[in-house]
Amino acid sequence: MSTHHSPSIGALLRDWRQQRRFSQLDLALEAEISQKHLSFIESGRSSPSREMVLLLAEHLAVPLRERNALLLAAGYAPIYLERPLDDPALKAARGAIDLILKGHEPYPALAIDRHWTLLAANGAVTRLLGLVTDAELLRPPVNVLRLSLHPDGLAPFIVNFGQWRGHLLARLRQQVRATADGTLGALLSELSAYPHAEAAAKAHRETDHEAGIAVPMQLQLGETVLSLISTTTVFGTPVDITLSELALETFFPADAATAETLHALAAAGTGTA
Repeated sequence: MSTHHSPSIGALLRDWRQQRRFSQLDLALEAEISQKHLSFIESGRSSPSREMVLLLAEHLAVPLRERNALLLAAGYAPIYLERPLDDPALKAARGAIDLILKGHEPYPALAIDRHWTLLAANGAVTRLLGLVTDAELLRPPVNVLRLSLHPDGLAPFIVNFGQWRGHLLARLRQQVRATADGTLGALLSELSAYPHAEAAAKAHRETDHEAGIAVPMQLQLGETVLSLISTTTVFGTPVDITLSELALETFFPADAATAETLHALAAAGTGTA
């Protein structure tokens, strides 16, 4: 019978260091420790203290969830809690999220977790999701990227689909590299396999330099094309896993016509032009 052995703390730290493209010397200088000490930790010849594990994790920008895994591998208890957004301890954070979402009306805003699962959204998002006819894509848990790129989701309504698809997949690839998250990796493979028009993608790649200040999402809404640019907001210095993995995606009109249309939709309480 074979016995499964979990990776050692040294092996895990080495993997994160290599993923971040740090040499041992680079990381040792960043953490202000000797390269020899770091080498001994990675090889298992020295057991790091709890403080050393956290110090190296900080300089390697290891996500909080994975920092807990590093602590466990080193024989220490995890220190970062993970609580649902409706936990009383997160009341202030939830209030801030609701304030941002509501205050962003009539423009779209939503909250997502580390896997791009929709956690909350304002009325503007709900109105735009009226375009989606596949009920399965809207059944919780709703994945925002899948909803955007699936042929039965918003994809048919995104005028610059090739450009927007490339933007979203590039963001997802960056996340996969930063977190080494297997679920995100599987999502990237799934989304990359969706059919898309190569000619349209090429045409938009050729005009990327004309996109202005940011890559817009151009959404066909009846006779109108909405042009929206997005921003991402995260909590500063979170010590809770849920908050560290939460992001607010807020969309702003890229032109006056889009702003006018969104205001009109909000006033009418509908998602169709």
